[in-house]
Amino acid sequence: MPSEADLGRMIRATVDTWKPQRGPDWSSLMVRIAHTGPPAWLLYTSASAALVVILIAAYLIGSALELGALAPQPIPGNIHQHIQVP
Repeated sequence: MPSEADLGRMIRATVDTWKPQRGPDWSSLMVRIAHTGPPAWLLYTSASAALVVILIAAYLIGSALELGALAPQPIPGNIHQHIQVP
């Protein structure tokens, strides 16, 4: 088993000799992602269904708590008052 000093020298040597590539390989990454995970139609259908559920829940909660434009609007109390003309 190497000592801590030997291990430190090996790590430094590896880090010092490492050269980065010219940049990320986006095309390869996109191909790998496309072949893994759910199909696009399932992803879009699930996202659309989740959005509908969120919007309906927000509407119902907003209505129940009387928030914003969903709340009943107050009626002015001076509608039935008679205007006195001098």
